[in-house]
Amino acid sequence: MYIEEPNTLLTIVGLVIIISIVAMLIMKKISPVVGMILIPVIGALVIGHGFGDIRKYVDSGIDQVFNVAIMFIFAIIYFGIISDSGLFRPFVRGMIKLTRGNIIIVAIVTTIIGTCAQLDGAGATTFLLAIPALLPLYRALKMSPYLLVLLLALSAAIINMVPWGGPMARTASVLKVDNINDLWYQVIPLQLIGIVLAILFSIYLGLREKKRISKEFPDEENINVDMDKIIANYEKDQEENASVKGEATKHTYILWLNLILTVIIVTMMLLDIVPPEFAFMLGVAIALPLNFHNVDEQMERIRAHAPNALMMAAVILAAGVFLGILNETGMLDSIALSLIAVLPTVVGPYLHIIIGVLGVPLDLLTSTDAYYFAILPIVESTASQFGVSSQSTAFSLMIGNVIGTFVSPFAPAVWLAVGLAEISMGKYIKYAFFWVWGFSILLLIIAILMGIVTI
Repeated sequence: MYIEEPNTLLTIVGLVIIISIVAMLIMKKISPVVGMILIPVIGALVIGHGFGDIRKYVDSGIDQVFNVAIMFIFAIIYFGIISDSGLFRPFVRGMIKLTRGNIIIVAIVTTIIGTCAQLDGAGATTFLLAIPALLPLYRALKMSPYLLVLLLALSAAIINMVPWGGPMARTASVLKVDNINDLWYQVIPLQLIGIVLAILFSIYLGLREKKRISKEFPDEENINVDMDKIIANYEKDQEENASVKGEATKHTYILWLNLILTVIIVTMMLLDIVPPEFAFMLGVAIALPLNFHNVDEQMERIRAHAPNALMMAAVILAAGVFLGILNETGMLDSIALSLIAVLPTVVGPYLHIIIGVLGVPLDLLTSTDAYYFAILPIVESTASQFGVSSQSTAFSLMIGNVIGTFVSPFAPAVWLAVGLAEISMGKYIKYAFFWVWGFSILLLIIAILMGIVTI
């Protein structure tokens, strides 16, 4: 449903729905799934729509996000299986050896590990893999654990714009994009530049950390670090925590087959040979028997990773309900037209840039789901009235916010990182906030110069 003039009732009810969802998510009074299904349905009933109409709106919304939800389910299961196989452990072990106790190299290696570990799209996996391995090294060199989490967060967030990562999946849901690769292809150059910038930034922070250590510990200029002991302890911790014993633990060639399989799947997606959801379906179908010959073990692995997969898929489908109702009833259009009426004309064409710049602070005030499913639709609808493309708006908000997720107290993965590194959440936010915000703005400026985000 498209409207040309704002409707007061539609605007008020739409804003009440959005504000209610955002407020209740912030106060943790409601889960995203419950909020994005119940509240819009109640709102539609209030303005006079029956369940017959609502059913059509819901069908329309879910049709737009269904492929994204399927992709997310199988991507999480696939990378969970690959992680179970221990594919990343030799890489982490090699990276630790490479540092040789040099503070600057440690900072660089931390960034590289964060970049590679985040390829599964799960921040929790990145922190679980990297922090236990690197924390003893940081302590031995008297480096700050806050720096460890910051560098992992920056590098992981850049990679998190992959199709199976939360930000891109949410963005695709809001834009109703059938093939998520169409969005990803456009940000791949930015991701590559972002990785290079993250490595350069890690060098700067490493030099800064080295000066701090020299000042605080002037009598310990040459700190001796037992690298073999650190690596041995890492291996021991990984063995104790790895309850899964698949074929890769018996035959090392399975690790190479897993790596080749992952490269093939990503290549098939990049070349658009098959859609992302089918690529990961194939991946799961091959990886399960490759790593676990016993059928019971295969089903156990699916059950183990299903909670993470279904949680995000449920949120995406609930978002389809939310967006279907708000779009089809005309509430989003009415809100956008009402905002246009009160916005100064000079601000309208730059609204997506303004919100993008404020992406990191907004992540501290709202949850990630609220940012993408409540704020993005309004900004997209409003900016489109000034001739700004939907994709440009979405990229601006995603790029401006993506790193902020890993400094937000609303992100469970951040609490996991804080716990693993044995640091304070408050101090971490204070330590990392302005670095993260500044880096996000820099990425947004580069995206504008590259034409990914248009003005």
